[in-house]
Amino acid sequence: MSSPSHASDTPITSRGDLVDYIASGGKPKSDWRIGTEHEKFGFRLDDLRPPPFDGERGIEALLLGLTRFGWQGVQEHGRTIALLRGNASVTLEPAGQFELSGAPLETIHQTCGEVDGHLREVKTVADELGLGFLGMGFQPKWSRDDMPWMPKGRYQIMRNYMPKVGGLGLDMMKRTCTVQVNLDYADEADMVKKFRVSLALQPVATALFADSPFREGKPNGYLSYRSHIWTDTDPDRTGMLDFVFDDGFGYERYVDYLLDVPMYFSYRNGEYIDLSGQSFRKFMEGKLEALPGKIPTLVDWSDHMTTAFPEVRMKKFLEMRGADSGPWGRICALPAFWVGLLYDDASLDAAWDLVKDFTLEERNALRDGVARQALKLPFRNGTLRDIAQQALRISVAGLQRRNARNAHGADESIFLAPLIEVVDANETPAERKLALFHGEWNGDIDRVFREFAY
Repeated sequence: MSSPSHASDTPITSRGDLVDYIASGGKPKSDWRIGTEHEKFGFRLDDLRPPPFDGERGIEALLLGLTRFGWQGVQEHGRTIALLRGNASVTLEPAGQFELSGAPLETIHQTCGEVDGHLREVKTVADELGLGFLGMGFQPKWSRDDMPWMPKGRYQIMRNYMPKVGGLGLDMMKRTCTVQVNLDYADEADMVKKFRVSLALQPVATALFADSPFREGKPNGYLSYRSHIWTDTDPDRTGMLDFVFDDGFGYERYVDYLLDVPMYFSYRNGEYIDLSGQSFRKFMEGKLEALPGKIPTLVDWSDHMTTAFPEVRMKKFLEMRGADSGPWGRICALPAFWVGLLYDDASLDAAWDLVKDFTLEERNALRDGVARQALKLPFRNGTLRDIAQQALRISVAGLQRRNARNAHGADESIFLAPLIEVVDANETPAERKLALFHGEWNGDIDRVFREFAY
């Protein structure tokens, strides 16, 4: 989840201002970048419990410890709740899940180096505090009540609102972790094609990265429980966005969708104003009771865009949101998968050919079924694995044509190796952990913290 926006405070005078804001994200291919984000669960090494915000071994102490590496603290009511360094940030999810939002970089080699550097910095400080970190899609051991709350005003508003609109929204906030990549588009036509391809293939990413099979120490019946949680979080702001595939879809239609997403807040003068459930359209008319006569600025619009949670989200770029978090190698694999599909013209054409005849019903059946069955989900005359194999071949070819090489001469397709291994074995990370749980772990979920921590 995002921190307050850095957009301008220009007042919004018309719907056209909102369309122009999104359209301004278009840029030439030479300026396309890769922004990778990943979240991870912290735990205390002695008792495996999640660390609170306060205290000598708390999350704030970890943030402050990272300032030795050049990070600058971000304050809210005198508490350090985030870090900034250049174009990158470290932020906190509601229960203290630690998130790196990486800088916009040119290659997967660079973004993977950034991830590696971040994890080394975190481990240096965490070791001193007796903390560890685990990359999975859902907290495998602790209950919702066991998870702490971070002192961020945005999350208090969401905490109060979520139970009104879904049964699992608080679990989404407190017990999930993801890895995402943010990618650019050239113009409206390019955005539309990338949006459609990435939405249709998002269930493939969910399957390849499925790694959340446990809940409170026991198997939960899903391979990606994190993905399932989004089906009962808030129907007003989640899902597959069927309208993206309608004729005439573009910036204006996405703006209309966002205008119909109920608001959470407005961030003004360092405070979050609770506007939960209210209409951004009425805000534009100056008719909100909590802000009488006030009209929104582009800061408000930018913040509002971060409160929609579809499988693919558009801001001034496209954000891929379907994957469970995981270990170091899979963090690098996620941006590689999507860059190979979307940043090479021939691959984008091939990916569109792969999905263009998927029906609305098929796309939604894939999204609804993948959480439980992942690669083994039946699809047409085969399974989702067949689509994953084809998508990976397309991605490999795209990365090879990009020909971005590291110091050893390897191109970016090397980062797809963990996903190729998953699809070749037809076994997700979740299934591998379940086999360990029922086998050598003998039902002891604590083993996951020792054997899969960063």
